[in-house]
Amino acid sequence: MASVCAVAQDTKVQNRPYTDLRDFHFGVLVGTHLQDMELLNAGPQTVTLEDGSVVEKTISVDQDRWDPGFTVGVLGELRINTYMQLRLAPAMYFGTRHLTFRNITDLDNNGNPTERRQEMKTAYVSAACDLILAAPRFNNHRPYVMMGVNPMLNLTSKDDDYIKLKRSDVFLEVGMGCDFYLPFFKLRPELKFMYGMTNSLDGEHASRLRNPDKIPYAKSASEAHSKMIALTFYFE
Repeated sequence: MASVCAVAQDTKVQNRPYTDLRDFHFGVLVGTHLQDMELLNAGPQTVTLEDGSVVEKTISVDQDRWDPGFTVGVLGELRINTYMQLRLAPAMYFGTRHLTFRNITDLDNNGNPTERRQEMKTAYVSAACDLILAAPRFNNHRPYVMMGVNPMLNLTSKDDDYIKLKRSDVFLEVGMGCDFYLPFFKLRPELKFMYGMTNSLDGEHASRLRNPDKIPYAKSASEAHSKMIALTFYFE
């Protein structure tokens, strides 16, 4: 009798008890994220100066911090069965990456590498396709894990920047979240980790630069992979 009473006390009235039985539903999302970029430096390179002389320079480039941004979008979710859902979530990711170039060959008066910086503004249009594996619902919450792929289209790139990224990229994403069933809607906070699976660096950018002084900096990296940590709130 005591155990029955304990179970009864733990069980609460369910908000929106039939919301997970819908075959398909829509929602909106907002969130924040941190952007980083994993750069593979090219090492020493041969540079031809204006007077025709050839020298060797070593320039490194790094995004030495995680830069914040924000996300907005919509979603459509298909119910596969009681524990699995397929979600398509078109969204936009806005942010700015701060890159630091260190010319190890050309030193300043204090003997330190000379530095140059680039602010790389980013605006991605994405269309994430995720598979959600959820636990059974208990009262008004339901935890889950997710994984999927997220193709992105980069809308912002300047032809006169030191480094330029390609128009498209594809991210692998994994994460976890929890559904909270509120009286008028379902709130879903989700934390996910995203990694760019392709080399997003535009390798032909250096050959299109008109300023020869920028070319060694454009060639300082040979490969780039974008990374993000995203905290998203889904309203369904």
